[in-house]
Amino acid sequence: MEKHIDKDCIFCKLANGEIPTTSIYEDEDFNVIMDLGPASRGHSIILPKTHAANLYELPDDERIFPIVPDDYCSKIMGVAKKCAAAMKKSLNCDGLNVLQNNGEAAGQTVFHLHVHLIPRYKDDQVNITWKPGEPEEDMGAIAEQIKKGFE
Repeated sequence: MEKHIDKDCIFCKLANGEIPTTSIYEDEDFNVIMDLGPASRGHSIILPKTHAANLYELPDDERIFPIVPDDYCSKIMGVAKKCAAAMKKSLNCDGLNVLQNNGEAAGQTVFHLHVHLIPRYKDDQVNITWKPGEPEEDMGAIAEQIKKGFE
C-alpha cells in the first residue's frame, strides 16, 4: 500500500529522507529526528512517514493512511517508549515529556502530526506546566456536550 505524502510538507520530506536529518530511530512507519529548535538536550520528534495534518484529521481510510488508526496510537507510543528508554539510559535525564499539539491554539506550528519527546532535567528552564484550576461547576453538562460529539 502506498503511503500518503504531501509534497509541500517539510515534515513529510524530513520523515522520508528527502531532507537530511539527525535521526535517532527509524522504522517503516516513523522517523525520530533531533529537533532543530530543542527545548532541552536530546529533544526529538517522532515523525510519521505518512501525512496527516493533526490528530483530528487522521483518516479512518487505511488506503490513505496505511497505519490503521487504532493501531497507530499503540505504534507511536511504542516508538515513544523505546526512544524514552534510550534517552533515560544514555542522557541520564530526570524525566521526559511526551507532547503532541493539535491546532495553532495548542501550539502546533507544523501541520504534520508529530510527537515531541522532551527529556527533562532537574532545574531545567522548560515550562510545560499549568496551574490546576477549580473543578468546573457545570462539569456534567460539559461531559454531556462532549459525548454528543461521538454521535
